[in-house]
Amino acid sequence: MQTNIMQTNKKKRAGKVIKWIIIIVILYVAAGALVPFMFHPKVKADAQKELDISRFYGQDSPGIDRAVVVETSQEALDARILMINEAKETIALSTFDIRPGGSCDDIFAALLDAADRGVKVKVLVDGLYGMIHMKKLPMFYAAGSHPNLEIRFYNKPNLLMPWTINGRLHDKLILVDDKLLMAGGRNTFDYFLGNYTDKNLSYDRDVLVYNTKSGSEEGTDSVVAQALAYYDGVWNLGVCKTEYDRVPERREDEVKAEEERLCSHYQELQKNRPELFAGPLDYESFTLPTDKITLIHNPTHIYSKQPYVWYQLQQLMLQAKERAYVQTPYVAFSKDMYAGMIEVGERLERFDMQINNPAVGDNLMAGSDYLFQKKKVIKTGVQIYEFQGDHSSHGKSMLIDEDISLIGSYNLDMRSTYIDTETMLVIDGEEFQDQLEAKIMAMHAQSLAVNPDGTYAPNPDVPVAQAPKKKAAMFRITPYLFQLIRYLI
Repeated sequence: MQTNIMQTNKKKRAGKVIKWIIIIVILYVAAGALVPFMFHPKVKADAQKELDISRFYGQDSPGIDRAVVVETSQEALDARILMINEAKETIALSTFDIRPGGSCDDIFAALLDAADRGVKVKVLVDGLYGMIHMKKLPMFYAAGSHPNLEIRFYNKPNLLMPWTINGRLHDKLILVDDKLLMAGGRNTFDYFLGNYTDKNLSYDRDVLVYNTKSGSEEGTDSVVAQALAYYDGVWNLGVCKTEYDRVPERREDEVKAEEERLCSHYQELQKNRPELFAGPLDYESFTLPTDKITLIHNPTHIYSKQPYVWYQLQQLMLQAKERAYVQTPYVAFSKDMYAGMIEVGERLERFDMQINNPAVGDNLMAGSDYLFQKKKVIKTGVQIYEFQGDHSSHGKSMLIDEDISLIGSYNLDMRSTYIDTETMLVIDGEEFQDQLEAKIMAMHAQSLAVNPDGTYAPNPDVPVAQAPKKKAAMFRITPYLFQLIRYLI
C-alpha cells in the first residue's frame, strides 16, 4: 500500500514538472516572439540625413529610366514571363509567398528554361511562408537542384530562437540583367497572377521599369542598379539559406518526372501564347518617360527596424505643396504614425486615403484593428475612402502633388513599418503619374467617402459591401481580441 502511494506521488510530481516545463516553454516562445517587437524605434538623426527626400527629384527632363503601370492580374503574369524569356545573363526574383498553381507552373517552367539557356537565376522567398506553402514539393526540387538556379529562404523560423518568427521578407521584386525591374505588391500565386481562378482574386499593382542605358556605364545610374545592389545585399545575409539544392535519393524519379512536366508545360505555353515568345520587346513603345526613379527600403535585418520607408513617405507628404493621395489595403498606426498623419492632415487641404472596407479586405487582423481604431484614424484629418469592390484591393501606391508617384510592397501598418523588409519605388514624372492616377481613380470610383462620424457619404452608384455571415460574426469579437497584439499587424 505504502509503495503504491509513493509511486502515485512520484507520478503526480512528475506530472507537475512536465506541466511547468510546458508552461515555461510556451512562455519562452511567446516572449521571444512578441517582446522584441513591442517597442518601435525612431529613425536616428544620422539616418535622417541619408534619407533626404530631395534626392527623389530629377532635373525636369527625361532620365534614363522609363516605366509603365502593370495593373491587371493577367498583365502581371504575362509581363513576368516576357521578362524571364528575355533574360540573357541573370534573373533575380524575391517574393513573400509562392504557392503551387497555374501561374506558379508558368513562372517556374520559364525560369527552368532560362536556366537551361545558361541564365543564372536566383529566387529569394520568405522563410516562414516558404516552409508553409512550398514545403517539399517536387517542383521546387526540380528548380532548386538545377546548376543555374538557386532558391534561398530568408529567416526560417526556429522555435529555439523565437525572435526569428516575426521578421519577414515582404519584398516583391523581379530583375532581369541590368535592363528590367518589376516592383509591386503581388505575391507569386494564382490569387495575384493570371486568370486561373475567378472565385478568389485580388486587385493589385506593379510597375515595370526599363533601363534605356543598360549594358553601358551610364546605365549604372538606373534604379535597376540600385535594386540589384539591394537584392544582392539581402541575398547574402547570413539568415538567407539555400533550399532544394539536394534531391533525396528516394525522390529522384519523382523530381525527374516534375522536370519533364515543367518542360512540357513550357512547350504548351509557347504553343498557346506565342505572343509571349515573339522576341525582344520594344520597351520604348509602351513605357513612359520619367525624370528619376529611386528605390527606398527598410533595414534588412530580422529584428525591430527603424521605419525608413514610413519616414520618407511622411516627409514627402509633409513637403507636398498641394495634395497627397494614399492607396493602401489597410491601416494600423503606431503612436508615432498617428502623430505623423495628424501633422500631414494639418498641413494639407487635400489629404486622401483609399483602403478596403473591412467587409471586402482579405486581412482579418488588419480589418479588425481598423474597426476598433476607426474614430482615431478619422481624427488624423485624412479623408478616408473605403473600397467596396467585388474583390479585395492589395495595391500600395501614393500620389504627391502632380509629379511624384510611389508603388511597392509597403502597407500603411506597423508590420510594414517596423518589422518586415519592404521596398517602394519613388517615381518623379508627370506623365507616369497621370497613368497611375487613372488606375487609382478607377478604384476610387468604387469607394465611399467616410464621414467624420464614421458613416458613409451617400453615393447611389456605389453599394456598401456586406461581409459574409461568418466574417461579420468574427468582427464582433476580433477588433477587441487583436488589440493585445496590434503591434504585429
